[in-house]
Amino acid sequence: MTAFLFALLATFAAGFGARDQMLVGTLRDRLGQSGGLLVTGLGTALATALIAAWCGALIGSTMSNDASTMFVAIAMLVAAIECALPRRLISPDEPTRSLGAIGIVLFARQLTDAARFLVLAVAAAYASPEMAAFGGAVGGMAIVAIGWTLGRDGLDRLPLRTIRHFVAIFLFLVAVSTALSARGIIG
Repeated sequence: MTAFLFALLATFAAGFGARDQMLVGTLRDRLGQSGGLLVTGLGTALATALIAAWCGALIGSTMSNDASTMFVAIAMLVAAIECALPRRLISPDEPTRSLGAIGIVLFARQLTDAARFLVLAVAAAYASPEMAAFGGAVGGMAIVAIGWTLGRDGLDRLPLRTIRHFVAIFLFLVAVSTALSARGIIG
């Protein structure tokens, strides 16, 4: 259950205001609130969480407990950096109406983002990669659903920059604490 909750919260926090959520919001504003767009986004969130957890289980089987804990700390540090750095989000001028093309772009963005890297790390560190996949999928799906519900205009009204900076600071502090714990410096 710990893997589920940790993956859920980490994916949700790192995904708020991320590229995939903003893309879904932009496409929702331009193409309308279609059910196909929502299903595509939810499907890619599920698929990328499953892939990340599977890779994490493979990596975790080769690591000791301390190494997997340090891996989680590194993943949190990478996620903190991604959340802290400003990002340029280029909205497509003429978005395609092809759900296949939208799915490919969303899949690529989600597979390479900090949220899925955190799912990978949680699956590597805990003995329950299935629960990490489930938590990552639920968190990722919630992020996509929020982007689809609010649209880009609604997301732009939120203080996303402040939220992402807060998440970055939190992830950094937890990463430092986790790394110190893995090294035996704090208990």
